Amino acid sequence: MGRKTARRRVLRVREGTSAYRPDTLAVEEPMEIRVGGRPLTVTMRTPGDDFDLAAGFLVAEGVAHDARDVAGIRYCAGATADGGNTYNVVDVLLAPGTAAPDASLERNFYTTSSCGLCGKAGLDAVRTTAAWSVAEDPVRVTPEVLGVLPDRLRAAQRVFDTTGGLHAAGLFTAEGELLCLREDVGRHNAVDKVVGHALREGLLPLRGTVLMVSGRASFELVQKAVMAGIPVLAAVSAPSSLAVDLAAESGLTLVGFLRGASMNVYAGDRRVPARGTPDAPKAPAVPTGVPTGAPVDP
Repeated sequence: MGRKTARRRVLRVREGTSAYRPDTLAVEEPMEIRVGGRPLTVTMRTPGDDFDLAAGFLVAEGVAHDARDVAGIRYCAGATADGGNTYNVVDVLLAPGTAAPDASLERNFYTTSSCGLCGKAGLDAVRTTAAWSVAEDPVRVTPEVLGVLPDRLRAAQRVFDTTGGLHAAGLFTAEGELLCLREDVGRHNAVDKVVGHALREGLLPLRGTVLMVSGRASFELVQKAVMAGIPVLAAVSAPSSLAVDLAAESGLTLVGFLRGASMNVYAGDRRVPARGTPDAPKAPAVPTGVPTGAPVDP
């Protein structure tokens, strides 16, 4: 698995006995993304699929929408004092006519593996304009299909099997077929790698698909799904309030606490046909003869 894992000596304690043994860890290293030689951001990631990560990041920022927007991606040599290549600096060359990222979107600080938004100039810079409307996507996904996605995601996590320390993002069809899976120490990086793969393959927008993520659903993950044209985002844990608000505003279906047959649909429940779904709450009826706005006895 190359640079994705590393071995370290640990003291292992089990039921009162201890011994020194080697342990396999997920690698975490910084990666700087440059655009046309100009530094844009630094993210802490698990090495691997770095070009997908850089491409997906640019999709989320509204810079790239099509494979033709990116002329090339390469690793930069000379990152060390002796001119060596650490494979931790990636430079993206945009195609002629593709606008470079706005300076206001540049990270003032590095992006950590747990917080993809650190250093943003402000919330307005995050609410980028999507190139496609997910609200218009007619896809429907049954609770039965959603219920099997966490197990299918977990079964495909090769590096997690050896480290137990990576998040995953998987892109599925509405019938539950796995199209692409990426692992990383950061949830947002794993999503960027999935979206970047789709961009480079010319597959955007990702209509009719479901994005399944390990862990919680943050505002940024909802944003990344919307920017890629993904209509359904499902997570095994909770969403944040801002994630739910953005999903509702964008027309995205957001599912949380997805564990087998149990789940909460926080937005866009029209896409999840379920037996016995109750009618939406209705406003109390105003008694006949009572003027609108007049007080009504309970």
